[in-house]
Parts: sequence; C-alpha cells; structure tokens
Amino acid sequence: MSQRRGITFALGSVLLVSAAQLGMRWSMSRLPQPDQWLSAHIDLSAIAVVLAAIVAYGLSMLCWLVALRDLPLGRAYSLLSISYALVYLAAASLPLFHEEFSLNRSLGVALVILGVITINSRSTRAPELRSAQ
Repeated sequence: MSQRRGITFALGSVLLVSAAQLGMRWSMSRLPQPDQWLSAHIDLSAIAVVLAAIVAYGLSMLCWLVALRDLPLGRAYSLLSISYALVYLAAASLPLFHEEFSLNRSLGVALVILGVITINSRSTRAPELRSAQ
C-alpha cells in the first residue's frame, strides 16, 4: 500500500512540476525583459500564472517529500523523468508554445519512458538470488 501511495505522490509531483514549467514558459513569453519592467506594460495574467507556477513548484516539493517516504530513491527519482516527456509533448502539441515535434526528440522521449518503465518494472531475478539477499 505504501508503494502505491509513493508512486501516486511521485506522479503528482511530476504533474505539478510539468504544469509549473509550462506556466513559466507561457508567462515569460508575455512579460517584458527585466530592464524594461518600469517602462513597459506588464500583463497581469502572466504575473498571475508565474505566481501559480511557483505555488505548483511548492506543492510538487511536498508531494515529492511524501513519495520519498514510501519509495526507494532510485525508483522514485526515475519517475521524475516523466516530466521531460510531458513538457515536451505538451509544448509541441499546444499551439501557444510554437514548438514542433521532431523525430529525434520524440525518439528521445520514448527512450526516457522506456527507461522509467524498465527501472520500475517488477524484478524478474531468479528465486535463489532473491532469497540470498
């Protein structure tokens, strides 16, 4: 049961950090350069999204701390890689980010996901090795 809770919170952390990254990217493309903040128009919706992304980062960290209570670090840490795939897929799929799919990036994402699946799949070691540990 605790493993399931750990995975749930780790995936919650992944979703929150992915949303935060996308929110930051969207916001920063709508805000002026820092040296122009005093003279340029500031989009309040972009500021609100930046603040929401900061909150999402905080919540992501809390989820991560709970996940670490229930999962081995090697297993939990691999799950964070899913955020790379989610951010890439969302940025390339949603027109507001103006990013494109590429074969190389898509292949890289597939390899990352395959690695996460491999690390988190059940052990298939021989019974005599399992009992010796």
